[in-house]
Amino acid sequence: MPKYCRDRIANHYLYFTAECIVEAMHVHASDKKLTEAHSAKFFVRSDGSSVLKKRGDLTDKEIGIISRFIQQNYLDMYKTWKEFGGEDFYRG
Repeated sequence: MPKYCRDRIANHYLYFTAECIVEAMHVHASDKKLTEAHSAKFFVRSDGSSVLKKRGDLTDKEIGIISRFIQQNYLDMYKTWKEFGGEDFYRG
Protein backbone atom coordinates (compact mmCIF):
# COMPACT_ATOMS: atom_id res chain seq x y z
CA MET A 1 0.00 0.00 0.00
CA PRO A 2 1.70 3.22 -1.14
CA LYS A 3 2.23 5.91 1.47
CA TYR A 4 2.76 9.55 0.57
CA CYS A 5 5.44 9.88 3.22
CA ARG A 6 7.14 7.57 5.70
CA ASP A 7 6.42 9.76 8.69
CA ARG A 8 3.03 10.15 10.29
CA ILE A 9 1.31 13.50 9.94
CA ALA A 10 -0.88 14.50 12.90
CA ASN A 11 -0.29 10.94 14.16
CA HIS A 12 -1.82 9.48 10.95
CA TYR A 13 -0.38 7.75 7.90
CA LEU A 14 -1.27 9.28 4.54
CA TYR A 15 -1.75 6.67 1.84
CA PHE A 16 -3.79 5.30 -1.05
CA THR A 17 -4.61 1.79 -2.23
CA ALA A 18 -4.60 0.12 -5.65
CA GLU A 19 -8.39 0.45 -5.72
CA CYS A 20 -8.11 4.22 -5.20
CA ILE A 21 -6.51 5.10 -8.53
CA VAL A 22 -9.78 4.86 -10.46
CA GLU A 23 -10.97 7.99 -8.65
CA ALA A 24 -9.61 11.54 -8.69
CA MET A 25 -6.48 12.07 -6.61
CA HIS A 26 -7.16 11.69 -2.92
CA VAL A 27 -5.45 10.92 0.36
CA HIS A 28 -6.56 8.54 3.08
CA ALA A 29 -5.46 9.29 6.65
CA SER A 30 -5.45 6.43 9.15
CA ASP A 31 -3.82 6.12 12.54
CA LYS A 32 -3.07 2.40 12.81
CA LYS A 33 -4.51 -0.23 10.51
CA LEU A 34 -4.29 1.56 7.14
CA THR A 35 -7.76 0.45 6.19
CA GLU A 36 -10.53 2.57 4.72
CA ALA A 37 -13.00 1.59 7.47
CA HIS A 38 -12.02 4.36 9.91
CA SER A 39 -9.84 6.51 7.71
CA ALA A 40 -10.44 10.06 6.58
CA LYS A 41 -10.52 10.89 2.88
CA PHE A 42 -9.28 14.14 1.34
CA PHE A 43 -9.73 14.81 -2.38
CA VAL A 44 -6.92 17.02 -3.75
CA ARG A 45 -7.38 19.84 -6.26
CA SER A 46 -4.76 21.05 -8.76
CA ASP A 47 -3.96 24.09 -6.58
CA GLY A 48 -3.18 21.90 -3.56
CA SER A 49 -6.39 22.66 -1.71
CA SER A 50 -8.31 19.66 -0.45
CA VAL A 51 -11.92 18.68 0.13
CA LEU A 52 -12.66 16.48 3.13
CA LYS A 53 -15.10 13.81 1.96
CA LYS A 54 -14.90 11.50 4.97
CA ARG A 55 -13.84 12.58 8.44
CA GLY A 56 -12.92 9.19 9.86
CA ASP A 57 -11.58 9.55 13.39
CA LEU A 58 -9.82 12.90 12.86
CA THR A 59 -10.22 15.85 15.18
CA ASP A 60 -10.61 19.37 13.80
CA LYS A 61 -6.98 20.08 14.70
CA GLU A 62 -5.74 16.98 12.86
CA ILE A 63 -7.81 17.91 9.79
CA GLY A 64 -6.12 21.32 9.76
CA ILE A 65 -2.63 19.85 10.10
CA ILE A 66 -3.21 17.28 7.35
CA SER A 67 -4.82 19.86 5.04
CA ARG A 68 -1.79 22.13 5.43
CA PHE A 69 0.57 19.22 4.79
CA ILE A 70 -1.33 18.36 1.60
CA GLN A 71 -1.20 22.02 0.47
CA GLN A 72 2.56 22.14 1.00
CA ASN A 73 3.34 18.73 -0.55
CA TYR A 74 0.66 18.08 -3.15
CA LEU A 75 2.98 18.15 -6.20
CA ASP A 76 5.25 15.45 -4.77
CA MET A 77 2.20 13.50 -3.66
CA TYR A 78 0.74 13.82 -7.16
CA LYS A 79 3.92 12.35 -8.69
CA THR A 80 3.60 9.31 -6.43
CA TRP A 81 -0.10 9.02 -7.27
CA LYS A 82 0.57 9.18 -11.05
CA GLU A 83 3.39 6.61 -10.85
CA PHE A 84 0.74 4.11 -9.80
CA GLY A 85 -1.56 5.12 -12.67
CA GLY A 86 -3.91 7.35 -10.72
CA GLU A 87 -6.44 9.70 -12.26
CA ASP A 88 -6.08 13.49 -12.29
CA PHE A 89 -6.76 16.02 -9.56
CA TYR A 90 -10.22 16.46 -8.07
CA ARG A 91 -12.37 18.94 -9.99
CA GLY A 92 -15.48 19.04 -7.83
